[in-house]
Amino acid sequence: MLVLTRKNEESINIGDDIIIKVIETSKNSVKLGIEAPQNIIILRHEVFESIQQENIISSRGDVSDISEAAYILIKNKKYKRDIKKEGYKKRGI
Repeated sequence: MLVLTRKNEESINIGDDIIIKVIETSKNSVKLGIEAPQNIIILRHEVFESIQQENIISSRGDVSDISEAAYILIKNKKYKRDIKKEGYKKRGI
């Protein structure tokens, strides 16, 4: 990890496109301004970790989730009619 010391209004460049500027410092915090292209996603670390955790949890779906979704669709008459047309009823869905 690179550790740098900056004062208020001083900046750090990352590559050609990203500038991090110290806007304000106080006893317990630092306010930063970040200039970056719009295609660069900038998140606080705790938000990034939360999103990663939610993605892991949502990717753990199991067969019972799929079976339950299929049951709900078949239960609905409109989808039941469409499923019969497609021949899925014969396959045990």
